[in-house]
Amino acid sequence: MRLRDVVLFNITAIVGLRWLTTAASQFGLASLLLWVVAMLVFFLPSAVAVRELADIDPGAGGIYRWVRRAFGLRHGFVAGWGYWVNNLFYFPSLLVATAAIAAYAGGPRFVHLGDDGRFIAVLSLVGLWLAVGMNVVGLRVGKRLQNLGGYGTWLPALIFVALATWSLVTRGSATPFSARGLLPSTFDLASINLFATMTFGLAGLELAPTLGDEIHDPAATLRRGVVVSGFAIVALYVLGTAAMLVALPATTVSITNGMPQATAALVDRLGVPWLAPIAAVVAILLALGNLGGVGAWLAGSARLPFVAGLDGALPAAFGRIHPRWQTPYVGLLVQGALATLFVVASLIGSTVKNAYLVLTQTTLILFFIPYLYLFAAYLRLRRTRTAVTALIGVVGLAAVAFSIVLGFVPPGDEVHPWRYEAKVVGGVIGFMGIGLLLARRGVRGHTASTSLPR
Repeated sequence: MRLRDVVLFNITAIVGLRWLTTAASQFGLASLLLWVVAMLVFFLPSAVAVRELADIDPGAGGIYRWVRRAFGLRHGFVAGWGYWVNNLFYFPSLLVATAAIAAYAGGPRFVHLGDDGRFIAVLSLVGLWLAVGMNVVGLRVGKRLQNLGGYGTWLPALIFVALATWSLVTRGSATPFSARGLLPSTFDLASINLFATMTFGLAGLELAPTLGDEIHDPAATLRRGVVVSGFAIVALYVLGTAAMLVALPATTVSITNGMPQATAALVDRLGVPWLAPIAAVVAILLALGNLGGVGAWLAGSARLPFVAGLDGALPAAFGRIHPRWQTPYVGLLVQGALATLFVVASLIGSTVKNAYLVLTQTTLILFFIPYLYLFAAYLRLRRTRTAVTALIGVVGLAAVAFSIVLGFVPPGDEVHPWRYEAKVVGGVIGFMGIGLLLARRGVRGHTASTSLPR
């Protein structure tokens, strides 16, 4: 992987255009200010921390290596475990959103399939195993899916922003823009838990370093990749959310397929016949972008159980390399199998929207636990020890801790908040508990090696 591949990988892994619909529907115009706040208190500190840690240790394993280097094997394993396990929830939530968006590609007759659990399940599983198969064959093939996902992220965003700008100039905005509207109207926990979703939407710069051994000149390439992709990521979120509000009033935005919905609304408002297929084109590109995101997180997160298998913290089978394709195929196949179970389980007895929300919140919490470790490792390992570098680490830690607390708060319109809480809390405690037990076994059993693989 070279610089272009790393930049596209970061965009694919981090930017989820579905977060535009979440931000716009939950907070309207105030979401623009919240994106800026999330960028200042989380994204920029994480960019600094990842650049520093990747420069110190650019080898395969990323966050697992960094935390182990700073705090030892047990903590390294717990951080890597949380990072890996959160994907078991992340893949289903991303695939559910992808399948709902893809329903738009077939035209008005098929839009209703976005709420059909069986359609969502089948399409989600096909997309999941396509991504697994391409990554088992290796990054030479798998990176094509990730690169396609990068184009499938910024290209529909560019089309969408262009249509919104055209509509704003010629037809006006569906949402009135004002300075006062940038401030949230309420500050209760149920409403501001959107901030946790926004920080989650900006997370992922640490994923590419997990592939360090497969990146050309990893330290320099990763440094440049963080800067280039960072600007693109922030621009996509802020401009995309503004375009969403130009297209639709916040109260009408669909949480699962708002992007094609808003594109169709812009096309109708502009009244230009040749633009009619644009909504379907955007839906297809978004589905490809999300599928690339699944491929990126599969590729990156599968390296964590691989390194843990080499260390002895997980069974040695996880450290096996495919004899032909030289990939950590055991971790990829296990992750695919478990994600399959979670896709099916998430849709049993739930509407598509409720399943998506529960999966998203559980993913968010599991994902941010390793981020606490990441900022702590940065504070411990950073080479320049000044008040500024300390402040960066502390601000990042505080933003992550706040986001974790907010992640446990059910949405304001949740009909059964206790049932929602039970699913989220149960998922977090259960999976992190398993990780702690495995870490204890690996250390006490003296099965771990004393050196990291190079």
